[in-house]
Amino acid sequence: MGFEALVFSSYFVVYLLYRSWNPDLFLQSQQQLNQNLGVLNTVILLISSWLVARGVQAAREGRHEAAGKQVWMAMGLGLLFVGSKLLEWSLKIQAGFEFSTNRFFSFYYFLTGIHVVHVLFGFVFLGVVLYQLGGPRRRSQPVIEAGAIFWHMVDFLWVMIFALLYLMR
Repeated sequence: MGFEALVFSSYFVVYLLYRSWNPDLFLQSQQQLNQNLGVLNTVILLISSWLVARGVQAAREGRHEAAGKQVWMAMGLGLLFVGSKLLEWSLKIQAGFEFSTNRFFSFYYFLTGIHVVHVLFGFVFLGVVLYQLGGPRRRSQPVIEAGAIFWHMVDFLWVMIFALLYLMR
């Protein structure tokens, strides 16, 4: 996960450099994004992280069925996030804002796209967590917590992407 943080940090630095070289283009392009949808996506992922944290706590307390329910709900919110991104990309493309429109939209699609890929990997990690929770012989709290940490990292990365793409003026 340290590698992931390093890679995303590098992307963020490159984004900020390009933004500093052409602030008017980035600001003008940024205004084409739907901040409300960005906020909604952020809330969805923050709630999903909260649910995963509750699931980890329930697993620590031996309430494995409750923990599984929390993780399933978090995955549902993750799916809602992915669906929301697909809708947002579709609306942007229909409005004529594609990857090749300008440098801002190249970063927008790249950063949000690579984030969605990490959400999909997060589903795999949470699937492992559910597997761990499913039977007493295979329960490993460290594995459960490692899966949760990956999900939290993905959510944290979204908060950074949201701030850079949607909010920073």
